[in-house]
Amino acid sequence: MSAKKIVLRGRKVVGGCAEGEALVTKETISGWGGIDPMTGTVIETHHELHGVSFRDRVLVFPGAKGSSGWSNAFHMTRLAGTAPKAMVFNRMNTKIALGAVVTHAPTVTDLDQDPLAVVETGDWVRVDGDRGIVEVTKKR
Repeated sequence: MSAKKIVLRGRKVVGGCAEGEALVTKETISGWGGIDPMTGTVIETHHELHGVSFRDRVLVFPGAKGSSGWSNAFHMTRLAGTAPKAMVFNRMNTKIALGAVVTHAPTVTDLDQDPLAVVETGDWVRVDGDRGIVEVTKKR
């Protein structure tokens, strides 16, 4: 039996291709004070991913919140080697746009389906930022 594959089409934020296991949260992430850039771990106390690292995973989330420190924190994840492999999100703002650019991680937004309703943690996700395509292979 072959795994179910779903294709989402959206808009490029950062080009390139990457794939990996999805890490999904329905909560926005605060870059400044919400993550530990040295480990890629969410440290925001009441966040559903508190204590979980996005390192080497495809981060699927609604978007960014908080200050403009997002770009600095996510730039540090790239330098430390703890950045997500790729990012997929729903709500564009300047924080997330700059954060995506400084990580150099392929990133797609404005998808034709809500990625938070389609992708689950553990699914295998391939992000083609150049074409704005996200391919999801369901874990079961």
